[in-house]
Amino acid sequence: MDDIILGDSIELVKQFSTNSIHAIITDIPYGIGCDNWDVLHKNTNTAYGGASSAQLAAGKLFKRRGKPLNGWSEADKKIPFEYQEWCTSWTPDWLRILKPGGSCFIFAGRRYAHRCIVAMEDAGFTFKDMLSWEKDTAPQRAQRLSAIYERRGDTVNEEKWTGWRVANLRPLFEPILWFQKPYRTGGTIADNVLENGVGAWNEPALQKYNRQTANNATLSNMFKVQITSEDHGKHIAQKPLQLMELLISLVTIEGQVVLDPFMGSGTTCCAAKKLNRHYIGIEIDPQSFQIANERLTAV
Repeated sequence: MDDIILGDSIELVKQFSTNSIHAIITDIPYGIGCDNWDVLHKNTNTAYGGASSAQLAAGKLFKRRGKPLNGWSEADKKIPFEYQEWCTSWTPDWLRILKPGGSCFIFAGRRYAHRCIVAMEDAGFTFKDMLSWEKDTAPQRAQRLSAIYERRGDTVNEEKWTGWRVANLRPLFEPILWFQKPYRTGGTIADNVLENGVGAWNEPALQKYNRQTANNATLSNMFKVQITSEDHGKHIAQKPLQLMELLISLVTIEGQVVLDPFMGSGTTCCAAKKLNRHYIGIEIDPQSFQIANERLTAV
């Protein structure tokens, strides 16, 4: 049962048995172009994915150029819908393989999370909640507006717009989308737990892992977990081990099956193995797959 697979999850999941998975927990591509695997639209430009001299000088925070929010062309306005179309290529199979009442946690970028939600709902999922994972740190990529005018030699506007920035605020929270597969019509959650072993959530899991203390919020939908040095350096989108342990413990019990269709460096599978859950991970990138294999061997 415990297995990691190198390949395309969109095709491989089609081979999974119906109602065979207790939980799906995964960090999907966000469609914002942070790497080649994250480009999920057809619109291109010669500057896309490259880097200007200013970006290179700023170091790793600006190593890759994405599209500006306003786009470069009319075609760029189709990007959100193209991302939604990509989501619809796998959502029906996820619904099919998940047990009734089973949970699906998806890390989705703030920009296109709503498109993922629509695709999941259209497939038949119930959108249960949007959780908030609070990070310890996050890079600030918002450039000073005055610096732009300074480079242009526009001293009047440089002074006028001092203190103003372009781009976004510091991204200290990340949404986790919580979906549930509908259970038997006419039944209850309590009935479904007896029939399928899933559907409720585990309060002690939140008490154990959640460090969020504002307004006694340990049982809230705002999560903050302990982060260690091992939670960095293995993947550009690596998530903390304890965060995945929290999510797994929240909706499954020992011996149940957790699937991560976009496994990356294997954090979900490592957490599942540590918690005595069966796991299946799928990853299309050979390098990330090898890292995941090495990490699982060490657990």
